[in-house]
Amino acid sequence: MKFDAAIPPTSLREIPQLVRAAEEIGFDALWVAETQHDPFLPLGLVAEHSQRLNFGTAVAIGFARSPATLAYTAWDLSQASSGRFILGLGTQVRAHIERRFGMPWPQSPVGKLRELVGALRALWSTWQTGKKLNFRGNYFNLSLMSPFFDPGPIEHPEIPIYLAGVNKGLCRLAGEVADGFHVHPFHSECYLREVVHPAIAEGAVRADRSAKDINVSVSVMTADNYDLADFVRSQIAFYASTPSYRPVMTHHGWGEVADQLGELARRQQWGEMPGLINEEMLETFAVIAPEDELAGALRARYADLADRLTIYLPFQPGVMGSFWRRMVADMREGS
Repeated sequence: MKFDAAIPPTSLREIPQLVRAAEEIGFDALWVAETQHDPFLPLGLVAEHSQRLNFGTAVAIGFARSPATLAYTAWDLSQASSGRFILGLGTQVRAHIERRFGMPWPQSPVGKLRELVGALRALWSTWQTGKKLNFRGNYFNLSLMSPFFDPGPIEHPEIPIYLAGVNKGLCRLAGEVADGFHVHPFHSECYLREVVHPAIAEGAVRADRSAKDINVSVSVMTADNYDLADFVRSQIAFYASTPSYRPVMTHHGWGEVADQLGELARRQQWGEMPGLINEEMLETFAVIAPEDELAGALRARYADLADRLTIYLPFQPGVMGSFWRRMVADMREGS
């Protein structure tokens, strides 16, 4: 199992130091999310200031961009890093696509994401082989690529694409067309075992692939003990209040709690929401263990469920350097 880290939202000036520390500590990969900053700009610095680390987006919002803009960026990052870049794509939810990005929400999110992946690979194939660009779909039609706009072949053209999601449709899609799947932090061992993995396998069968070929990357919420779990409770409550993530709560019989959380969110009564997350829910959606036992607890829960693991905490070596060093050493010792 690979052990990765998440770069926090921060100034680009801070990225080189973070990257050098992450590589020295021994992480396998660095991930950047699209929250307060562009997710791709830091990755150029990751490529420049590391030699070994894989890196990628977890995730970039696919529906906020055209296939061509994504394809050019991924192509350049793969070339700059000698093939260490992984393109992670997510859909986001309708309100954010329409009201934060000002883009249309597709009639079929799964269908549009499938086309986006196909369009990316069509562009890359044209650049690498010189064959005519001709991608036709319901959302994207690409047929123009003159030499002036063609970056040409690169040494590492097989850029891995990871998709992200919560519900079965996107899990199946990852099994059909992707190289990996980013599991949302709001998940449980049971949900992974009974929903996510079977759906990925179903998609793989549809495409005559093996589910073993799809890397599963899991971001997991953790806490040292129940008294220090306030942040985790608030994160669980926030995610559980989102309608798109309700199936995770329903899977455990907590649909009514999800409805209550949704109502509190609509009223913007954020402070009351964590109180609805009891200890059973906390243990279900997070790993609660002392620092010296955390690596063992993570391996016990995810040994047959994850190929890559990231703790749902920003990597800040100056604040928690000893913690990260211990975690990397402990995770490697048990692998």
